[in-house]
Amino acid sequence: MDKPFAITLNPGSSLANHTGSWRTARPVYLDRLPPCNNQCPAGEDIQGWLFHAESGNYEAAWRHLTRDNPFAAIMGRVCYHTCESACNRGKIDEAVGINSVERFLGDEAIKRGWKFAAPASESGKKVLIVGAGPSGMSAAYHLRKLGHAVTVMDAGPYMGGMMRFGIPKYRLPREVLDAEMQRIADMGVTVKLNSKVVNILEQMKAGSFDAAFLAVGAHIGKRAMIPSGDAAKIVDAISVLRSMEGEDKPMLGRRVVVYGGGNTAIDVARSVKRMGAEPIIVYRRTRDKAPAHDFEIEEALQEGVMVKWLSTIKQAGMGDDNRQITIEKMALDDKGFPQPTGEFETLEADSVVLALGQDVDLGLLNGVPGLDVTRDGVVKVGTDLMTGHPGIFAGGDMVPAERNVTVAVGHGKKAARNIDAWLRGETYAPPPKHEIALFEKLNPWYYADAPKTVRPMLDIIRRQSTFEEVQGGLDESTALFEARRCLSCGNCFECDNCYGVCPDNAVIKLGPGKRFQFNYDYCKGCGMCVAECPCGAIKMEAEEI
Repeated sequence: MDKPFAITLNPGSSLANHTGSWRTARPVYLDRLPPCNNQCPAGEDIQGWLFHAESGNYEAAWRHLTRDNPFAAIMGRVCYHTCESACNRGKIDEAVGINSVERFLGDEAIKRGWKFAAPASESGKKVLIVGAGPSGMSAAYHLRKLGHAVTVMDAGPYMGGMMRFGIPKYRLPREVLDAEMQRIADMGVTVKLNSKVVNILEQMKAGSFDAAFLAVGAHIGKRAMIPSGDAAKIVDAISVLRSMEGEDKPMLGRRVVVYGGGNTAIDVARSVKRMGAEPIIVYRRTRDKAPAHDFEIEEALQEGVMVKWLSTIKQAGMGDDNRQITIEKMALDDKGFPQPTGEFETLEADSVVLALGQDVDLGLLNGVPGLDVTRDGVVKVGTDLMTGHPGIFAGGDMVPAERNVTVAVGHGKKAARNIDAWLRGETYAPPPKHEIALFEKLNPWYYADAPKTVRPMLDIIRRQSTFEEVQGGLDESTALFEARRCLSCGNCFECDNCYGVCPDNAVIKLGPGKRFQFNYDYCKGCGMCVAECPCGAIKMEAEEI
């Protein structure tokens, strides 16, 4: 008679018999790259700081955020948050309000007086930064953290660069801008305002600088050849926005035509509307082809800004009083390009504002050997942002790239890392990226619908007549709710699902913050843990034979 089959229980496993030999594949814990992190031009660890925010530790969240980007309050207002367009949560209900939480943390830091620490030691190296805008001040922050002596020189009277002179107060209150700029200066960064650098090599030699980062903003408005009478008032958009910073506002008259379809054109039109003018935007293409972000166009239309789509200015300064302009209507050809129609219209205009793009003043580079300037008037740089001249780096508006604050901030961080490595005779090598946590890697049925929190908006009447901030921020309860909507894509947040569903007790808990590991002696490779992991932080790998 055969002996009866006996089972002996073993603590920590379901059976004494090891089942590892049954497997053809084994589960493996891994970290995947969240799509929001991957999308961020400033290189923020968005998921990392949201983790602290959702636990209510706002200072830890802010400090985690500012490891990469020192301008949380600014970015929470002016960043176009493309990270949200990449957010996997958007395929369940709506994307996480990353930008809203970032603004909350930035405002909280200003309110509570949180500061950046001075470096623990000094490197003995000196770096010159030209331009106190987003790219220059970002580089100053990161270089100072690394212990370098940093001097920022700017031709303007205030810190902020194009954030101050290109973004109206209704989008970026100046007290917010000033607070985040000053916080960097307080780290021991020397800022010299009203100090234009005429020749970069001479300035570096005079100050005994070891390296330089050029971050001059695009302050020169592009012109257009528009036939006009002698008395026609034609000005560029950047000059108009810059003059908004002074006590004497620009005298543009009541009827203002803005020529262009980008964000600068929208900013000018909305600004002069608040000054009592009647702005009309003239743009040669259709709304869907306009460079301006659609939500900004919509806000302008709500405020009473008129737009003449498919129109171009042919002549200005006509009529007995030189206050008429002629516009020609355009039509799209079979390839979608605007073509003249020969149909004309006359508009009354006290002034015409050209918002056709901006150029950078490269005069400080005269006589610098090895530099290569493109046909678009920007400086060619390598992947390390160094120009053709050793020790001179460039970023922001000065190099071929998309022109916005977030990209500029990212350039500042990237330049700082490469400058630091160059000063030490090394080459900076960015760490390799993990694979992206695609939505298909998640198990979203664990997450209940939780619609995105909408930020409050200033009422239309006040938007039309004051420069008060248009979009409000979240309070603590709504910011906390929004942070908790994060799915933690691709990274374990210790939900214990794998531990609970494993039929073989093969998952070992390592303690809070230490995650888990597999006991492969008892794992039979069923894959249930992978199927039940909400965030896609486990995958199956084929067994090696």
